[in-house]
Amino acid sequence: MCEVGAELGEGPVWVGRESALWFVDIKGCRLHRWRPATGERQSWSTPAPPGFLTPRADGDFIVGLKTGLHRFEPGTGALSLLAHVEPHLPENRLNDGCVSPEGALWFGSMHDPETKPAGVLYRLNEQGRCEALDEGYVVTNGPAFSPDGRIFYHCDSARRLIYAFDRPDARTLANRRVFVRIDDGAGFPDGTAVDTEGCLWVALWAGWSVRRYSPSGRLLATVTLPCANVTKLAFGDRDLRTAYVTSARHGLTAAERAAQPLAGDLFSFIAPAPGLPQMQVGAERMGLAESPDGN
Repeated sequence: MCEVGAELGEGPVWVGRESALWFVDIKGCRLHRWRPATGERQSWSTPAPPGFLTPRADGDFIVGLKTGLHRFEPGTGALSLLAHVEPHLPENRLNDGCVSPEGALWFGSMHDPETKPAGVLYRLNEQGRCEALDEGYVVTNGPAFSPDGRIFYHCDSARRLIYAFDRPDARTLANRRVFVRIDDGAGFPDGTAVDTEGCLWVALWAGWSVRRYSPSGRLLATVTLPCANVTKLAFGDRDLRTAYVTSARHGLTAAERAAQPLAGDLFSFIAPAPGLPQMQVGAERMGLAESPDGN
């Protein structure tokens, strides 16, 4: 476990080249890097809430801020705008993202007050433009791919639904269907990750746990954690068998915060199967239109 005290810890990614776990604190406007082997943690402030970050093949990162997609250089801490995403939707912010097997960034937006279905699922194309793939979400969450890349998973958190899509090719989605419906009272599906057996792991906000589902949607396992708001997991360490899990204090009352002193910290457990390796945004996409016109 790593004591973080994040207000809204999210988006963990394991970066093997650094033997480090990166994650964000959305409401705290922070990026974090933690090296489990040494316990070293380094943090950077962001000028707007960061929804996610993903590694680039050149050693930098793409960070999804409320203000758009940015390049982040850890060596200097500099952030530079790559693309505006939704300047016409000031109540929206970017929320969760992942990298496809082909090295493309897939990510979503959400309505920050969480009252309108204004969220959209996007893919960042080779020209640095954001292509809308699905819409009508209050909160988009948990994009992930099956081991062979042919199935795409995505959470409609407010409706307690996890969708599965077919991918006829690397750029399109088809046949959206309900993969799992989270039962009432069990929480809301948040971030996801897929292991080498094709099983989907999902963190449950207000659910005190992460769950593992088979490729057919059958519940296989539940791992209980010491706080209610569990946000996302990522597989790390050399064998990718350690599941690192972020959590949040956000949304808890003063009494609940007192009763959950570990809320906002980082947890870990050993998974029954290794996770898939973290993909990087491909070299051909790293020069994305550095002009801030992403639409």
